Amino acid sequence: MARYKPNEFAQNLLMPISLQEQIMPGSLEYAIHTLVDERMDMSLFDEKYRNDDMGRRAYDPRILLKVVLLGYSRGLISSRKIEQACRENVVFMALSSGQYPDHSTIATFVSSMKGEILPLFRDVLLVCEEMDLLGGTLFALDGCKLPGNASKQWSGSVDDLKRKHTKLEEKVKELLAEQENEDREDGDDPPDPDNRTHRQKQVEKLRKQADRIQAWLKENGQRIGMRGKEIKSNITDNDSTKMQTSHGTIQGYNSQALVDSRKQVIVHAEAFGNGQDHHHVPPMLDGAKDNMEGIGQSPDYFKGKTFTADSNYHSKVNMQKCIEEDLDAYIPDRAFRTRDPRFAGQERYGHQMRTHYALEDFHYDEEKDQYICPNGKRLALKEKCHRSTGNLYRLYRPQDHDCSDCKVKGKCIYGNGRGPKNLMVPIGPDGVNLTKLMIEKIESEEGRKIYQKRMSIVEPVFANLRIHKRLDRFTLRGRIKVNIQWMLYCMVHNIEKIANYGFA
Repeated sequence: MARYKPNEFAQNLLMPISLQEQIMPGSLEYAIHTLVDERMDMSLFDEKYRNDDMGRRAYDPRILLKVVLLGYSRGLISSRKIEQACRENVVFMALSSGQYPDHSTIATFVSSMKGEILPLFRDVLLVCEEMDLLGGTLFALDGCKLPGNASKQWSGSVDDLKRKHTKLEEKVKELLAEQENEDREDGDDPPDPDNRTHRQKQVEKLRKQADRIQAWLKENGQRIGMRGKEIKSNITDNDSTKMQTSHGTIQGYNSQALVDSRKQVIVHAEAFGNGQDHHHVPPMLDGAKDNMEGIGQSPDYFKGKTFTADSNYHSKVNMQKCIEEDLDAYIPDRAFRTRDPRFAGQERYGHQMRTHYALEDFHYDEEKDQYICPNGKRLALKEKCHRSTGNLYRLYRPQDHDCSDCKVKGKCIYGNGRGPKNLMVPIGPDGVNLTKLMIEKIESEEGRKIYQKRMSIVEPVFANLRIHKRLDRFTLRGRIKVNIQWMLYCMVHNIEKIANYGFA
């Protein structure tokens, strides 16, 4: 008969643990521990505490920052998970000196770093500079859209929210009327207590939702976008926005990072509540310049450097900023892939037979200054001078009802699909045609070689943050707090570079 060693779990073990020996030189936790203690100016937090003579001793900000950075590096974005790790994981115990900060303390610490996060980010950037991890001649900009701590069901224009509030109040009245009718019909028979309780809970829930909308409407108005038109607001987090992603629609933030090509160090990071990248180059370049000046570099640090970004950044504002900063920029237009012979035959890039109508399929009536579509409907002049992608256009549009029952609607010109489509007739460039100049530049042999490097520079950075660090959402609300969380993750990425390149 087989014999085994006894399995006795009901026993106690006394294990001597040296916290100092748990932080091994060369590891990420060692880099975090040393940088926070020796290279980062933590005196910035001293002014927040007023417990010199009275009050309980506070947790050292060094300990809180260490456990937060280590937690983010291991995919622990929740403050409750970080608190649990401080009680169960020996490496977290070592960084926290055997203390167990509460999750509320950790969450408050992170969300209150408004004035400290940028100086701390620059402290890490300075170490990268001293270790010769910066100094590349090519920079790549990209972003990732991440869900925020807000529900997209609470989004809409001010009018939408007013209508939703009205519907909720009407639903409450209907439920109360149903309850009154049941009470009359029951007569002497007692009403069903379960049904009454369920209806009361439903009424209470709907009233809370209606009151929440009403309170928000009293304090907030329309949210105006960069085009001067109203954009959707959100009751939970009004700084966030609805954005289309490859995984569907999300309510969140567009997180941007500018990356140095030398060792893929992030030189500036910022989160925006705007899903479009048409205006993100100016603030990102200005932020990066401030960061480099903050670590002792020249104000002309980026002058003459090469800058790349994908087609989402192709706009007059972004290209004009690159010209002002004297950057050798490569930002392709949306049709870049359709002209690339390497993608010939791929339907997703438009390399196929034309199936939609184009301008040449519309007949022009010169006498009435109208266009006639292939289905015989007339398009009248809507706008004489429309600016788009560096060109001027005349816009022609049909009547609203002309497109509703059109039999060839599926073959019509491309548009947003929500109503009648505009026929754009080019009339000339809008000043200097930056789009045309960029197309000529990026389609040259040298331009294609430079732009190909973009993906190998910036995409691995987002892969590290999203896959290895498991950053799949933001847990805080408000652009300021979300930006803190995003910069902390980017700081972890840079510290990891420091650890991997010999910081001991």
